[in-house]
Amino acid sequence: MRRKLTPYLLALPGWAWLALFFVVPLAGMVSLSLTSGNVITGFEQTFNVGNYVDAISTYSEQLFRSLLYGLGATLICVAIGYPAAYWIAFHGGKHKSTYLLLILLPFFVSFVLRTISWKFTLSDNGVVLGTLKSIGLLPDDFGVLNTAPAVVLGLAYNFLPFIVLPIYAVLERMDHRVVEAAHDLYASKLQAFLRVVLPISLPGVFAGGLMTFIPTTADYVNASVLGGPGNTMIGSIIKTQYLVNNDYPIAAAITFVLMAVLLLGIFTYARALGTERVMEVQAK
Repeated sequence: MRRKLTPYLLALPGWAWLALFFVVPLAGMVSLSLTSGNVITGFEQTFNVGNYVDAISTYSEQLFRSLLYGLGATLICVAIGYPAAYWIAFHGGKHKSTYLLLILLPFFVSFVLRTISWKFTLSDNGVVLGTLKSIGLLPDDFGVLNTAPAVVLGLAYNFLPFIVLPIYAVLERMDHRVVEAAHDLYASKLQAFLRVVLPISLPGVFAGGLMTFIPTTADYVNASVLGGPGNTMIGSIIKTQYLVNNDYPIAAAITFVLMAVLLLGIFTYARALGTERVMEVQAK
């Protein structure tokens, strides 16, 4: 009996932690999102579903923009991070840890400071644009700040390690002899990659994509620092409703609308990628 209960007892602290700091606050926010009132007269539970209708109708543009920015940043991270993870796993040799440290090195600096440094980099007369303008490759009125590309690039820069590490972890555990076997069966390098390496690495792409897409969609720092009035993301709206307008019901409703959209996107992504099937094949 004790042996059967041991796994559950070992998992009990983790479940208690999740219940106390995730389930309970989540239930509180659900209740708050259905209330009516204000901070002066107080909030009363009226099961006001209209808060969700108001949140969707008023801030659908910011929600769609956030999803678009998050998707764009995730795709950029995959395009840059996958080759980097592949090269480190297959060609890094004894310096793999050093290369990973270089990728993680920016994380030793505050997230806000990294974003501000990106603002100086993309400024009209900064190191990049200023130099290109001085040599005549760009017109003097060309600018990147306060635009959508600036926000997306900032998001991709800040969250790149989130895509590199999961993909690297999968490729590092991979038996490299399967690639040699593919070459022995007259597969070209491209065919070996598409039919052997890529399917095996899909769980890493899946995990890294989630770890990148979710925080980039809800981020508000990059939009505030690198974007303009037309680049407001849903995270900025939630922050403003909570901390400035003190409209807690609407803020909570927006939060759950965002969560629902993200969950729907995650399930669609998992189904399209076929990650469960790939993991079953790996387990066999």
